[in-house]
Amino acid sequence: MWMPKEAGMSIDRPENDLLSILTELRKLPRETEWVEFKHNNAEADEIGEYLSALANAAALTGKVHAWMLWGVNNDSHEIVGTTFNPVSAKVGNEELESWLLRLLSPKINFRFYSFLAEGESVVLLEIGAAFRHPVQFKGVEYIRIGSYKKKLKDFPEKERELWRVFDKTLFEKEIAAEQVSSDEVLKLLDYPSYFDLLSQPLPEGRDGVLAALTTDEIIEHGKGGRWNITNLGAILFARRLADFRTLRRKAVRVIFYKDDARVETIREQEGLKGYASGFEGLIGFIMNLLPSNEVIGQALRKTVPMFPELAIRELVANALIHQDFHLTGTGPMVELFANRMEITNPGLPLVKTDRFLDSPPKSRNEAIASFMRRIGVCEERGSGVDKVVSQAEVYQLPAPLFETTDEHTRALLFAHRDFREMDKADRIRACYLHACLRYVQRDYMSNTTLRERFGIDEKNSSMVSRIIKDTIDAELVRPQDDTVGSRARRYLPWWA
Repeated sequence: MWMPKEAGMSIDRPENDLLSILTELRKLPRETEWVEFKHNNAEADEIGEYLSALANAAALTGKVHAWMLWGVNNDSHEIVGTTFNPVSAKVGNEELESWLLRLLSPKINFRFYSFLAEGESVVLLEIGAAFRHPVQFKGVEYIRIGSYKKKLKDFPEKERELWRVFDKTLFEKEIAAEQVSSDEVLKLLDYPSYFDLLSQPLPEGRDGVLAALTTDEIIEHGKGGRWNITNLGAILFARRLADFRTLRRKAVRVIFYKDDARVETIREQEGLKGYASGFEGLIGFIMNLLPSNEVIGQALRKTVPMFPELAIRELVANALIHQDFHLTGTGPMVELFANRMEITNPGLPLVKTDRFLDSPPKSRNEAIASFMRRIGVCEERGSGVDKVVSQAEVYQLPAPLFETTDEHTRALLFAHRDFREMDKADRIRACYLHACLRYVQRDYMSNTTLRERFGIDEKNSSMVSRIIKDTIDAELVRPQDDTVGSRARRYLPWWA
C-alpha cells in the first residue's frame, strides 16, 4: 500500500554510528584523498573548496562518502575538541550550510554532525561522492593529490580519469546504505513485496532472502559479513524512503488543488514506500482523489473517473522510471487541478517530446526500468505513450501535452472539453498525435478517422479539413499522396 510520509521523520545518523565512523577514520595512518582532519580552522571558502576536492576524490577512489573532521589532531589523530559550530556559523547573514550549497555545482549531498567524543566537541562533515560531473566551488573544480587540495585543471590526467569514472557509474549501482547488518537489511527493505511482485515464494530462512536480493543486485556484500543496499534496492523496495538520506527527496508528492491554479491546496501527501512496493497504492490514492464524470453510452448512464486509470498508470510509471536521480532537491510530483493533471519528473528526456509516441524508450535507469517491466508496471516494448493517447481518444479528452522546463519533464492530461471549447493549439496537437497513433498501428489518418476522434458529424467534415490544414501548416503532418482528392487523402506524421 502507498502510504503518506509521516511527520517528523528527518533521519540523522545515530550517535553510535558517528562514534564508530570517527574511530575508523582515526585509525587511518594519515590523511587520505577522501579524509581531511582539522582542529578549529573553519574558514567558509576553504570548507567549500574541500567539499569540491573531497567529493571528486571520493568518486575517483570509489568511495561512497568523503569526510572532513574538526576536533582531531592532524598528525596524531588524537581528539582535541573544536570550537567550530556549523549550526551557528554564518557567511554574512546567510547560514553556512545554505551558503555552501548555493555555491556548489552540481549540488551534492553533504551533512554536518556535531557530537561529543571523549568529552570533547567534534564536528563531522559527511560528503557524498561526486556524480556525473566534477564538483565545482565558485566555478572552480578541486581535487586531492595525496593530502593536498589542488585545482583539478592543473592535473589533466586526474581529470580524464575522473570523467572515465563518471562514464561508468550508474545510479542504480551506487550505494544507498553501506555496511549494514543482515537484520538492518530486512528492516529497511520491504522484502516480502519483492517476492510477492515476482510471484515467488518467500524463502524460509534469512539467508535465502538475502541470496535472492543479492541476485537482483538489490543488495551486495559489504565487509566483515555486512551488506550494502544499492540505490536500485532502496528506490524500489524501501519501507520508508526517508530512511535513505540521499533518496528521501525522491518520494512522490501528490498535491490536490481546489481550482485551476496553485493557489489553494485541498490535500498534499508525500509517499513513504519504494516505487515497486508502493506503486499500486500510489495509483489507488490518485484515483480516489479524482472527481468523476457521468457519461451516457448506448442509452446507459455510467460514472467514470475524470482521467482513465490506464493513462495515469503509464504516465506515473514513466515519470518514476525515466527521471534523473542525480538532480538533487527535487523528485516526481503529481498535481491534480480542476481542469487537468500534471505529472512532473526531474530531468530532461532522452527523446524529443514530439517523438514520445513512436520512439523506443531510452532510460538513464535501465535496471529500474527492467525490474518495473518484470513486475508488469510498464511495457517491455514501448513507452506506453501510445496507450495514453489512445485512452484520451476513447474518453473524448483533449490530447495530452508533453513539455519540458529547464530541468524537468512534464506530462499533462486535460479534463473533458467539447470540441467547440478546444483552442487551435488543442486541435493541432490532437491531430498530430492521432496521426502518430494511426501510424504506429500500421494505419493512416484521414478526414474520417480524425472526425471520429473528435466526435464530429460527417456533415461537418469541412471543420476537420481545416484542422488538418492547420496541422500541415504547422509542419506536423503531411499528405501521403498529394494527387489523391482531399476527402480520400491519407496523412502521416512529419517524421514518417
